Amino acid sequence: MSTSLLFCCSGLTNSNYTELSQLYEKYKDQGFEILAFPCNQFGGQEPGTNEEIVQFACTRFKAEYPIFDKVDVNGDNTAPIYKFLKSSKGSLFGENIKWNFSKFLVDKEGRVVERTNFGKFLQKDIKKLLGSPSTL
Repeated sequence: MSTSLLFCCSGLTNSNYTELSQLYEKYKDQGFEILAFPCNQFGGQEPGTNEEIVQFACTRFKAEYPIFDKVDVNGDNTAPIYKFLKSSKGSLFGENIKWNFSKFLVDKEGRVVERTNFGKFLQKDIKKLLGSPSTL
């Protein structure tokens, strides 16, 4: 089983894709997985096709983790996975996702452990879930 980090993405691209690629590279061999769900609900910042998004992330940022088709993370057409994630772990500003690159840390039993916009704040929890003493 794996520990997963799920996120929606668009703007803040360079720093977030770089950070996600570093996290994945560091922990992938310990069962850590990142599942990326692009979203175009935040200022239309993810206008490309699903194929273009994957090509961009894999070429420019060496993303090796799965990147799924675009989804809605808020509103009437919210993807089921985001309904579950948001209902499991609200944020300081409520249940809705306020901007892109929101991250949810999910344990191997499918429980949402943490929600944040900053991957670096998840490292302690990732290491704990994986039983890893290493640091970034």
